[in-house]
Amino acid sequence: MSAVLTQKDFATEQEVRWCPGCGDYAILKVMTRTLADVGADPARTVFVSGIGCSSRFPYYVETYGFHTIHGRAPAVATGVKLANPELDVWVVTGDGDGLSIGGNHLMHALRRNVGLKILLFNNEIYGLTKGQYSPTSRKGTRSPSSPGGSFDAPLSPVLFALGAGARFIARAIDTDKTGLGGVLEAAHAYEGAAFVEIFQNCIVYNEDVFKSFTDRGNAANMQIHVENGQPLLFGKDREKGLGFDVATMSLRVVDAQAQPDAVLVHDETNSMLAQLLLAMNGPEFPVALGVVYRNPAESFEAGFYGAHVSAMQRTAGVAEALRKTNTWIVP
Repeated sequence: MSAVLTQKDFATEQEVRWCPGCGDYAILKVMTRTLADVGADPARTVFVSGIGCSSRFPYYVETYGFHTIHGRAPAVATGVKLANPELDVWVVTGDGDGLSIGGNHLMHALRRNVGLKILLFNNEIYGLTKGQYSPTSRKGTRSPSSPGGSFDAPLSPVLFALGAGARFIARAIDTDKTGLGGVLEAAHAYEGAAFVEIFQNCIVYNEDVFKSFTDRGNAANMQIHVENGQPLLFGKDREKGLGFDVATMSLRVVDAQAQPDAVLVHDETNSMLAQLLLAMNGPEFPVALGVVYRNPAESFEAGFYGAHVSAMQRTAGVAEALRKTNTWIVP
């Protein structure tokens, strides 16, 4: 491209139809800004979504896009990436679409390391279909379909991704423009499956479910923004840190000023540290945000075209293959 594009160039003329105050508006704004910042080419950018409020996303970005069927966005996106590996392929899904009916497709896209940028909007509820509890809903979540409260054990999207073999895992908050923008830029630059969980507020059916760590008054003590090679510090004055308790083989909160040597340094290639960080919950621990795990490996499409396709040889024409039968004679 010769012309430098701006955020406005990636915004469509479509009427954006989400509930007033929905966190999706903030994510869309950061996404279009990020596409401009990284110099994305609209002709080589594709958004693929499934079903749910988040899945309206392809309509609102001035690129190519597919609004597919429930849970199948990773499968369709895999086909798109294999058909043309030069494309930047983004998958937009939700906690219900991606982890319930779509869990199997998501798992295999991650373990194969397909070069997709997978954004999972987690609001811990089914928003589009009027508020049923989802795989990530906390126990006791009351909804129109569970007036007595959910009794299911919730699933952690990031621990699911780590267990499935994802090699890039990040987290961000919908209204954190700087943090979310940085994560999206890192995901765009990654060669392979980049999984990003975005905490998204559903103002109608699950409002303020994340307020314990997103409210301004709580953010400093309940969020830790990790950065590779930097000490794991948090707190208003960065006076707290994360250390390791050998006796219990777990993380602990330490006084960073009194025990600076006890503070761990983040290593984004360490999967065991990533598991400990991603499993943290309040009120004892802060929520880990940023790129928590990044350990590059060959992408699925690179391996496919490098080893599989190059080794294939045409042995017959299509017409000949179609005329063959599926019967045979056993002597």
